[in-house]
Amino acid sequence: MVPKGWSKVRLGSVAELQRGFDLPSSQRIDGSVPIVSSGGVTGYHSEAKSKAPGVVTGRYGSIGDVFYLEEDYWPLNTSLWVKDFHGNHEKFVYYLLCNFDFKKFSDKTGVPGVNRNDLHAVRVKLPAIPEQKKIAQILSTWDKAITTTEQLLANSQQQKKALMQQLLTGKKRLLDENGVRFSGEFKRFHFSDLLNIDQKSLGAKTDPDLKFDYISLSDVGTGTISRAIERHTFKTSPSRARRIVSSGDILLATVRPNLQGFAKVKEQHKHCIASTGFAVLSPKKGTCNDYIYHYLFGSHITGQINALVVGTNYPAINSSDVSGLCIYCPNYEEQVQIAKVLNSSDELVYALQQKLDALKQEKKALMQQLLTGKRRVKIQ
Repeated sequence: MVPKGWSKVRLGSVAELQRGFDLPSSQRIDGSVPIVSSGGVTGYHSEAKSKAPGVVTGRYGSIGDVFYLEEDYWPLNTSLWVKDFHGNHEKFVYYLLCNFDFKKFSDKTGVPGVNRNDLHAVRVKLPAIPEQKKIAQILSTWDKAITTTEQLLANSQQQKKALMQQLLTGKKRLLDENGVRFSGEFKRFHFSDLLNIDQKSLGAKTDPDLKFDYISLSDVGTGTISRAIERHTFKTSPSRARRIVSSGDILLATVRPNLQGFAKVKEQHKHCIASTGFAVLSPKKGTCNDYIYHYLFGSHITGQINALVVGTNYPAINSSDVSGLCIYCPNYEEQVQIAKVLNSSDELVYALQQKLDALKQEKKALMQQLLTGKRRVKIQ
């Protein structure tokens, strides 16, 4: 059904798409003109082929992403660019294409690609120019909020890295509970000095009918454990389902450890069983588990792990490698204070990430309503 005041027309009569232009690397001259491929801006050149404002999407290789250019640009031959907007509002056309299912028209064999003639033939719903402008204005406001939140998130992540570099190396010392700055040296330890590693596992005598939630390698991201983990019975469970975990433990993925699948075990996962693809780190008395957790993401541990990784198709380290990892620690009280500061930083990053995800979801839902006419805007 076409909304009142709208029309249903061919996409080609709204936005005429044109294949981009060849520009070999050998012919590129440093400049300020963005070169736009199917994946976005990939470099800069001294000459433009298209005038701003511009809308570019992928023709070959990467399909589905759409880019809005506010300056003259050079669209590469892997892209399609809007040659003629036919009087329509450029930013509205951008959002219209963002909401378009390009992959439905992609070749199914070989490298993904789309034919502009197929796209031109698709019929789309189109409002009058005043409503186009209003819709673009509303969605641009959401884009600004998303961009601002992305910048805040990036800044917070960078600040966390700077804090780690300062606090975990002793370059910056915090105050103790009495307001006195911590002193004393950071001492060198092996993980085995501070942690019990793979302390408890399910054995051959385990009740075959034991039921448990299983944390697989794919369930753990950087600092996160999936909420949707699978339930298993021991007798039919994966052979890797053996590591017993408790609240306060730390999971360190020993398979592809460069992906930093490291996470703290919290209350909701304290009765789970983890894969043997993890080393389960249980802090000994006098060791702050949160300090260890944050240290895992620092360059000191990353460098050691990279030097130990064996294999290319299935890069991994083993539990003895983990035991031998070196770490520098202050006394327990300072470990706790450092962990508090870094935990607060993590909480800010998490809150901003949640806000960003919510904004993106809300914008997506709003686009579906505005660009189909299910939700109308007031035109003054």
